[in-house]
Amino acid sequence: MRIVVHRALPSALCLAIGGWGVAVARAAASDPDISKAEWPMFRGGPALNGVGAGKLDTRLSLRWSNKTGAAVRSSPAIVDGRVFVGSDDERLHAIDFATGTNLWSFKTGGPIESSPLVLEGKVYIGCDDGVMRAFDATNGKPLWSFPTGDRIPGSPNFTRAADGKGWSILFGSFDSRLYCLDAATGRSNWTFETGTGIKGTPAVAAGLTVVGGCDAMLHIISLTNGAKLGEVEIGAPMLASPAMHERRAYVGHNENVFFCVDLDRGTNLWSYKDRGFAYISSPALVGERVLFGGRDKRLHCVNKDSGKVIWTFPTRGKVDSSPAVCGDKVVVGSDDGRLYVVSLKDGKDVWSYEIGQPITSSPAVADGEVVVGCEDGSVYCFGPGQPAKK
Repeated sequence: MRIVVHRALPSALCLAIGGWGVAVARAAASDPDISKAEWPMFRGGPALNGVGAGKLDTRLSLRWSNKTGAAVRSSPAIVDGRVFVGSDDERLHAIDFATGTNLWSFKTGGPIESSPLVLEGKVYIGCDDGVMRAFDATNGKPLWSFPTGDRIPGSPNFTRAADGKGWSILFGSFDSRLYCLDAATGRSNWTFETGTGIKGTPAVAAGLTVVGGCDAMLHIISLTNGAKLGEVEIGAPMLASPAMHERRAYVGHNENVFFCVDLDRGTNLWSYKDRGFAYISSPALVGERVLFGGRDKRLHCVNKDSGKVIWTFPTRGKVDSSPAVCGDKVVVGSDDGRLYVVSLKDGKDVWSYEIGQPITSSPAVADGEVVVGCEDGSVYCFGPGQPAKK
């Protein structure tokens, strides 16, 4: 793998952005202030670290399932007692977290692979019809829509607006652009053009956003005005979303390499290469560990500083689902139709549940429960104790 830095980052941008406020602290899954009952976006928070608050029981039971009209590849968000998730039935669904009953749904113009972002009473989600939409989270009332030139398979992220008063929404499209919109109005703040389509979700931390694409480049962009701060040639398309921690980005690509990049220096700190299978799963970062699924049918755990393998966990199908960490456990789906819980320490099998159809949706963890979509068209919720009565 060849790393080429096309532009160095200004040293001034090594300073972390301040003043994010309480809402960001609540939305960042790695922040201890987050409510244990929330998972507000894909990977849990803006840095896309895939870590939830609280802990999971050793054994889980099916609490409820909710049938949509088609496969559920979207990953759920959980906020204020509601589960939000897209479906290939072209609808955004709002479901009661406690009972699994339908609260509302909205029909869009195409399948929804994108995962929702819930922020201050609004839900934001992209769609294969190329439109980013905002809704009232309580009743599903449409608030605004923003059309792009192609489908939006990735999920929206957010950051404090440049004026420090409002919020901005960031997302990529297959029209080769990264968009930054005003969260309240949907008006464009700036756009950044890449070489080809963007499938993943941009990671946000320390005044930067980082996104990969089908152009085999890792793009480093200023949140303030969308200016290019740097780009790193990776050598293969990236369908996964990067995770960020301490000015480093972690992500795998569509061939068979997972890597860690120093964003200040634009250098590759380490690479992990096992067998010749793609890494489509987005990583989770916790402590000294990085966790990600592979199309080699395994969940991988490597050291965050060196890339050396700590353990691997075998499944019976591709692992495109992105793992979520909760306490001392890791949750992930597999194309073998099973949802797995494994030990964070040693990768040993703790619990599994066979749904029977591929799980490419990434699990959300909140309040000791796990919610995930499945290609059988249903959304499933698992929690401690006895199964709920149907």
